[in-house]
Amino acid sequence: MAYAQPFPLAAPPKPEQTFYGPDLAVRLICPDCRDPNPNIIEEFGSGDLVCGTCGLVLGDRVVDTRSEWRTFANDEGDDPSRVGGPSDPLLEGIGQLDTIISFRDGGSGMARELQRAASRAQNTRSERNLLSAFRDISSWCDQFSLPKTISDIAKQLYKRSDEEKLLRGKPLEAVIAACIFIACRQAHVPRTFREICNLTHVSKKVLGQCYKALEQAFNLSPGAQNHNSTNGTQVISTGPEDLLIRYCNHLDLPPYFHGICKDIVVEARNRGIADGRSPISIAGGAIFFTCFLLGKPKSLREICTVAGVSEGTVKLVYKLYCADKDKLVKQKWIDEGKANLDRLPPIEVAVAK
Repeated sequence: MAYAQPFPLAAPPKPEQTFYGPDLAVRLICPDCRDPNPNIIEEFGSGDLVCGTCGLVLGDRVVDTRSEWRTFANDEGDDPSRVGGPSDPLLEGIGQLDTIISFRDGGSGMARELQRAASRAQNTRSERNLLSAFRDISSWCDQFSLPKTISDIAKQLYKRSDEEKLLRGKPLEAVIAACIFIACRQAHVPRTFREICNLTHVSKKVLGQCYKALEQAFNLSPGAQNHNSTNGTQVISTGPEDLLIRYCNHLDLPPYFHGICKDIVVEARNRGIADGRSPISIAGGAIFFTCFLLGKPKSLREICTVAGVSEGTVKLVYKLYCADKDKLVKQKWIDEGKANLDRLPPIEVAVAK
């Protein structure tokens, strides 16, 4: 007996999903102008929607969606800074959020007294000294054409020496000069003692005392290439080859001159020629020697003025180099026609030229 197959039950209908969204067919037009393409202007200053054709106010309390900070940039475009320039981590809030009172009150003098009182209350004497030292460091580094990296390192060294009272009783200029000198060595920008003394007008004796004190306190070991493992500071003493490129630029010598002069200085040091002489004396004598060797003579006075050494020291280094000229001059320089040993005159003739 066959049975009829029952029909399957129909699935229950799914509830319709309601879509919520803005009605894009609704447009805001001016009831007076009834322009299909209205010119609606948002006045953020007053928070109103205004018809640009007739001036009718169409709405109020408009939310300003633009940036909430003012634009302080000198060029066109928005300035992404909301709080001004970055704070200096070395100052730790000193002199960065102060209130300055103007003293132009028409001559009564009350505002000037308030300004002095506020200045005394805001910063202590140590803070004022720190700000003054930082300004001097920045000013001297700018005069010496030193990069900002050296200025920052010098400020860190001075702040540490001031906090630990390492150079109590020493002149402020001498402490700043020693910090700049150490910063130049750490940043591999060689400057000599004499150059720092001429910049800061500090005597070489006082500068040396401050440098020795900071060297012992910061565990900075001088030498050709010494690395400080205590605080991760690398200090490299100034060698004659480090000074050559700057001296050659001041003397307006060709680019290849520096490479040959540097090789002569390194070879002379390896052979022990002119050992014990100061780096600036060796650099000046090497330039004087190389000028005659390559046929680019410069007067002795020019070289001594650039290097900051006396003529006697340059003459002595020149004599020592001429005595071993066969060991210092490479054969390939002669084969290429750059160098000629016959161009090296005796010291009396060289000085006369």
